Amino acid sequence: MRKRIAFVDLETTGGNALVDRITEIGVVFVDENGVREWSQLLQPDTRIPVFIERLTGITNQMVITAPRFVDIAHELCQLLKGYLFIAHNARFDYSFLKNEFKRVELDFRPDILCSVKLSRALFPEHKHHNLDSVIERHGLTVSARHRALGDAQVIYQFWQDIQQTQDSTLLASTIKKLVGRPSLPSQVDTHLIEDLPDTPGVYLFYGENELPLYVGKSTHIKQRVLAHFSADHRQSKEMSLSQQLRRIETIETAGEVGALLLEVQLIKTLQPIHNQRLRRSHDLCTWQLLQNAEVLSPVLTWADDLDFGVQENLYGLYRNQKDAQKALRNIAQEHQLCLGVLGLEKVSKGRPCFARQLHKCKGVCVGEEAMLSHALRFQQAMTKLKVSQWPYKGAIGLKEGADIHLIDHWCYLGTAKTKAEIIELLNNGRPAFDKDTYMILNKALKNSPEVIDPLHAWVKA
Repeated sequence: MRKRIAFVDLETTGGNALVDRITEIGVVFVDENGVREWSQLLQPDTRIPVFIERLTGITNQMVITAPRFVDIAHELCQLLKGYLFIAHNARFDYSFLKNEFKRVELDFRPDILCSVKLSRALFPEHKHHNLDSVIERHGLTVSARHRALGDAQVIYQFWQDIQQTQDSTLLASTIKKLVGRPSLPSQVDTHLIEDLPDTPGVYLFYGENELPLYVGKSTHIKQRVLAHFSADHRQSKEMSLSQQLRRIETIETAGEVGALLLEVQLIKTLQPIHNQRLRRSHDLCTWQLLQNAEVLSPVLTWADDLDFGVQENLYGLYRNQKDAQKALRNIAQEHQLCLGVLGLEKVSKGRPCFARQLHKCKGVCVGEEAMLSHALRFQQAMTKLKVSQWPYKGAIGLKEGADIHLIDHWCYLGTAKTKAEIIELLNNGRPAFDKDTYMILNKALKNSPEVIDPLHAWVKA
């Protein structure tokens, strides 16, 4: 069992390690000399939100004269050196410290153990493993909940409890498994893996002669890349990637939306051999509903003939004609619509369609249902597939951290940080409409009702 352990907890201004900052650090050190504690309030160089003040009790007034991280960085780095880093949801605490040390050009690469994962591995019969649940389940003593040192003390108490109550062999093997690093491809430099950022962004795998193998995205790049290697003996795709891999490139983003957009853009551009699902499709099509008297007819329309985001009556986005017709047949079957009227089956006038013979059509083909009634039911059935119109007059910016994602008629123009970059992207024009980009942006805009225009004036959707 490890003899030098640091039980760590942080309080921060928020949950994003790239944007938010640390307000307090608490550490319980356990080593051959016994147990000692270390804690420090920090000036985060940004305001602490009101709800964080209320949760932690750490106010803006309390930290106004506190040192900045740069002032204690070297001391803390030396204190933690050689210690097993244990925290509850360790990825959170580690990512904040990793970024802070990176800002002052200090290397921070501890062995890490997450006490959430440890609790889950030892007590799988329990559903919840957050710190409050662990405190209640193990009868731990809390001196100051949501303060860094108080929570670090609780993690140490949890450690002491399991040392006394769990089988030592099982505990040692569980810890070894959780701390152990996945086997890495022999041809990849281990230092390159260590330097991977554990932040949102995109990673690119390259093979011999700079052949693009795979593009992926994650809110935690390093964790996701390592997961590829830990699974390489179980999945043929991962095994193939590991064998072919020669170089890894990463691009950090401000958040998940930027990572999603960049992933799609790079896959369409680079065409990596292991990214089949998101590779470019030249046959994007949609159903356009045309009304002629009482008849509502679906007309398959191709992307080259449309300006997506402008037309009102587009339904569904499909990679080819076969997928579009299959989707329409499924809707017809679900809603007892007539394949003959929909143009998916040739039917002689006055003769029942095949579905009617099976009692799966309400009989519009033989005059047993009014054509207008059929049209209304068809319209309602297609509603859930309606392609959203672009709700703005022109291009807008979706703000994510320090990044501004420029979007125009569901097309991703690029990401900018400065006015000059914005102007350059706007002058480049719109790329071709892409289904995957549309799906990402449609969801992102629903979750972000306030956006900025390219000139930074606030506008409402």
